Amino acid sequence: MSADKLTKKLSETHVCIVGAGLTGSLMAVFLARHGMRVTILERRPDMRAESISAGRSINLNITRRGLRALERAGLEAEILKQSVPMMGRLMHSRSGETTYQPYGRDESEFGNSVSRGELNKTLMTAAEKAGNVTIRFNQRVAHINLETNTLTIQNEAEKNRYEEKFDLIIGTDGSASQIRHCMSEIADAQCDTDTLNYGYKELTILPLEGGKFALEKNVLHIWPRGLYMIIALPNFDGSFTCTLFLPYEPINGSPSFAKLKDERVVGEFFKVDFFDAYGSFDRPEKTFFENPTGSMVTVTCDPWHYKDRVLLVGDAAHAIVPFFGQGANCAFEDLTVFEELMNKHVKDDTVDWLNLFKEFNKLRKPNADAIAQMAFENFIEMRDKVGQPEFLLQKAAEKVLEKNFPDKFASRYALVTFTHTPYEVCRDAGVIIDKIVAELCKNIKSADELDLKKAEQLIDAKLAPLLKGRVRDTALSST
Repeated sequence: MSADKLTKKLSETHVCIVGAGLTGSLMAVFLARHGMRVTILERRPDMRAESISAGRSINLNITRRGLRALERAGLEAEILKQSVPMMGRLMHSRSGETTYQPYGRDESEFGNSVSRGELNKTLMTAAEKAGNVTIRFNQRVAHINLETNTLTIQNEAEKNRYEEKFDLIIGTDGSASQIRHCMSEIADAQCDTDTLNYGYKELTILPLEGGKFALEKNVLHIWPRGLYMIIALPNFDGSFTCTLFLPYEPINGSPSFAKLKDERVVGEFFKVDFFDAYGSFDRPEKTFFENPTGSMVTVTCDPWHYKDRVLLVGDAAHAIVPFFGQGANCAFEDLTVFEELMNKHVKDDTVDWLNLFKEFNKLRKPNADAIAQMAFENFIEMRDKVGQPEFLLQKAAEKVLEKNFPDKFASRYALVTFTHTPYEVCRDAGVIIDKIVAELCKNIKSADELDLKKAEQLIDAKLAPLLKGRVRDTALSST
């Protein structure tokens, strides 16, 4: 195969997707619909047949953007059957008091807690059922020749290497993407990885007898402790997947992974800092050492493609830290936009792949950068601010504004989570919203004291020109 422009008919095009995770599996469903032959290479064993080590499976909060992609694939109803609705977040103070913050503007807006592993299994099975899709497990991509689209593949089961050419290669191999690495080494792609100085450790709260939930079911629980925190998301079986976020090294004397070196110290840490949850955790001292310490990175890359033959999608192109619950949603929105562009660019069973890739890059890159920024900012909010009186007043004020001006005002969280407003617009709107709310909250102690006349004037003058009616936007972000 030469490096000439790819002009094969879709029915003759062989696509390799590297990575059978959430993004790769769902991408295969969409490509198969267009008649292409799809081979997925996955370095892990088949998680549906073998027990894969747990401990790094932060639950997913699937919301509007992610559900739209699943709906287009005909999978939304099946996934929602496996999910637990989360109506808001419940903060647990050091003294054991709780404060509830609803997520949505009304009860129709909520998150869906989904097990990453179960979702991945469902999507892999859907890919195989889509027709002309083959998943090869235990296949690790060692290298890519960008000029010939030849992959060097390590068969981890048989301990041998082989080479194989494909017409298109799509890298959905996550934040440590080998495809992205090869592109950055050989092609003119600028790729950066920023590792957060925090790690995470997974814990579990088991269901009570009869499958009952040990904590309130339909919320995301947060134990904010300044420089560290625990979150807990409900599972369909009555358990909670809990995640401790902690700095690797002490920050101003804070607890850290460096300090928690034995079970006694770990036990005291949980008993003192999370006393109201300690009794619910499943063997926290032992689980702390049994489960691996996960890392968190932000990945930026530009461009996301090499010519008309190689494309990065999802975390391989734009990994973000998990603090806005938008990692999977953003990746799935990539696929919604890609599917739209496929429909736009298909002509006589062929596609102008280069222009499709360029348009995809142009539409998604600014939005991926924006949600990466917001995700980090939300980390600071969840860790440091959610229990502070000033923050709680401002959030209460946002709810009052949403109630009184439902077609004019929405919080940044609502825009990101419950609309298809481009992330870039959400980010810029968030800056304006914070300024409006801060001004309205000056010299008041309760959200009931808000000056609604002044609020409407500020919203009309500062926020409306940017949002342009997107407060309850259901349009796709590519339109």
